[in-house]
Amino acid sequence: MRAIRSILLAAVACAGLLAQAQAQEVRVGATITGEVVPGVYGQVMLGNRPPPPVVYGQPVIAEPAAAAQQLEPIYLHVPPEHAHHWREHCREYGACNRPVYFVRSAEYEPGYRAHERHEQHDADHGDRDR
Repeated sequence: MRAIRSILLAAVACAGLLAQAQAQEVRVGATITGEVVPGVYGQVMLGNRPPPPVVYGQPVIAEPAAAAQQLEPIYLHVPPEHAHHWREHCREYGACNRPVYFVRSAEYEPGYRAHERHEQHDADHGDRDR
């Protein structure tokens, strides 16, 4: 009975944290080694797999590195609004001076169900780049 009670209390606590995280739109950095899914953001490690579909054909650099410091591009999965306003968000991923390929996921598809959240984010930030 105590084990069940502990499990239930832990589940309630996790549900509360999840609700709080969703309300605050907390970003969590991660290294993604498997399938890229909406809501999980961070660097995508390819291993020996072929490169995934990307948003732009060429890597994006927010702040060019020194000429002597030629860095290999990295693959990142970021929310579409972060890719769209990369200079404002590159520090969150530690990639301002790195060439970055943005990995495409369902979030980038027209009609994705979280589209309203993205429009609200653009409205909150003045959508300066459109």
